[in-house]
Amino acid sequence: MQRDTVQRPTPLYPLRDDARSVSRTSLPGNPLAPCAARRFVRAALADWTNLGLLATCAFCRGTAGRGGCPPGRHSTDRLADDAVLVVNELVTNAVVHAGTTVELLCRLDESAEGEPAALVIEVSDHHPARTVRNEPHGEDRTGTPEYGRGLHLVGALAERWGITYRAALKTVWARLPVDGLESCPVPGAEPALQRGLRAAEILAPTPRRTAREDPDWISRGALSFLAEASDLLAGQLDEDMVAALAAQLLVPRLADWCAIWLDGEGGHPRWGTGRPSGAAPRLARVWHSDESRIEELREILSKEPPRLPDTPRNGPVPIPWPREGEPGAGEGTVLAFRLVTGGRGLGTLLVARQGLARVPDEVTALIEDFARRLALAIGAARQYTRQATISKVLQRGLLPGKVGEIPGVDRFLVYEPSDDGVAGGDFYDIFPASSGGRWCFMLGDVQGSGPEAAVVTGLARPWLRLLAREGYQVGEVLDRLNGLLLDDAMEAAEAAALMVAAAGGQGLPEGPQARFLSLLYGELVRSPLGGVRCTVASAGHPLPLLLRPDGTVRTAAEPQVLLGVVDEVAYQSQTFDLEPGDTLLCVTDGVTERRSGARMFDDGDGLATVLAGCAGLTAQGIAERIKQAVHEFAETPPGDDLALLVLQAM
Repeated sequence: MQRDTVQRPTPLYPLRDDARSVSRTSLPGNPLAPCAARRFVRAALADWTNLGLLATCAFCRGTAGRGGCPPGRHSTDRLADDAVLVVNELVTNAVVHAGTTVELLCRLDESAEGEPAALVIEVSDHHPARTVRNEPHGEDRTGTPEYGRGLHLVGALAERWGITYRAALKTVWARLPVDGLESCPVPGAEPALQRGLRAAEILAPTPRRTAREDPDWISRGALSFLAEASDLLAGQLDEDMVAALAAQLLVPRLADWCAIWLDGEGGHPRWGTGRPSGAAPRLARVWHSDESRIEELREILSKEPPRLPDTPRNGPVPIPWPREGEPGAGEGTVLAFRLVTGGRGLGTLLVARQGLARVPDEVTALIEDFARRLALAIGAARQYTRQATISKVLQRGLLPGKVGEIPGVDRFLVYEPSDDGVAGGDFYDIFPASSGGRWCFMLGDVQGSGPEAAVVTGLARPWLRLLAREGYQVGEVLDRLNGLLLDDAMEAAEAAALMVAAAGGQGLPEGPQARFLSLLYGELVRSPLGGVRCTVASAGHPLPLLLRPDGTVRTAAEPQVLLGVVDEVAYQSQTFDLEPGDTLLCVTDGVTERRSGARMFDDGDGLATVLAGCAGLTAQGIAERIKQAVHEFAETPPGDDLALLVLQAM
């Protein structure tokens, strides 16, 4: 590994002419700077990926159109992880030792003269007289490690790194290669946990850098450790992942082994209520600095969780160890910390220090602070799980279990809800009307998301079915649905939505809520001469596209105002014939407004262009082709529900 530490009067790598490939910011010289720097670097890399300045991994390029890697888990993610670790160490070093404003610059260098493309990170402070030691584990005269492991970590991750001195400015830079990164993880792995555990492994010091052997670390590294721990724990949405990550953050840095019990959802009551506890605590995680002893320790601990006083505080409680009649996993001091947030107990953290009769107060205080952050992360993960569960239940009730089979029409539906775990948004349906051989179809999108949108969706779809079966024509159906959305009867729906939101732990919006939606609604009647007669109307919705067998594409409806916005609107419909081989494509704005940087998928009639290339395909083939084009339009996964309906006359 090359390490260039020559002191240069000018930057080693000149700036590129493309200003989009350079991002810079100034950070205050305080403990908040490392966290801000980490977020800044991730945002810069995400912007460059969306702009196409950073490509996907070689594996994905080689498997284009054949699945590739899971969305969001390209090798650029590994570059981002490495860059975040490097910038965290360099900014922390500048804040701790210089104490001045920190200048952070990130830039992409193109490959040139045999050198691969690289991400260059520059961290500058305004205290140039301070010398930066190259030795990652330099020691002072007392033998105490003085400079931490920051430059050791930078040297391990960077292709090259060095120091540049200018007048009143000192810059530490690191060059991270962009090309030649490892392939993406195998699909099916847990990427969030992998990233967290890898960062925890790097964060955890070597054995001689534990808080016991380096007491000064508490004053020098505690803030950085807690900031990193908060970021890592808050990034997990599963309580078991939170527990797994917390254990590896604690061991071996602050403890020789630890265990985490989690109360059941109906578990420990609010302190002082006097109500009995619910489900028994479960042992979620056990971790030991000697991994060969984990199973032995788990067997001992699983017999009975520690019993702590009924108190809302999370302060340390000494636990006798080893237990009577048990061989134990090493003698020492064991402390229990109750995990409490919002006055509710969520679990218990057990930490042990072997060979010590008493844990220093500074270490105990740090673990207590860590336990508070751990409790907050567990509480947030549980709230997310509750909301996701409620959303799944709502979603199952909002959408039809099965869409109808239309005689003489080949139909195919694609529906992909967003990953935010919030119900509502897009809805669809295909059903027969009461008479005349009429078949009705709809594709809609309710304003907003969450329980409020879900309740509107849950009412709009049955209303549309009822109006269609009462014999109303397409335009009349939209007229009456518009009146219902504006009617005061919707207040009952809003009240139900607020109750659902409260059950999921969400905040309750104040005042009357807007309840408008976009809708594409139509009818199909089979023609005795072949094909079908189609009548369709669009209310504030992306217009349907009609594809002829020769590849020509045109819009099949006229734009009209959203439903639920203006009273006394007379909605109009358009009628046309779908001859055999003709295809009608209906989509939601999750397709047309899919973003890649500043561009949207439908800019410049992008959707019509892709559809024109689908001539000759079946309904399923067209749907799959459109879906693939939408996903490949940007590196990041879609941020909105994605729904499209293809109707092809046979």
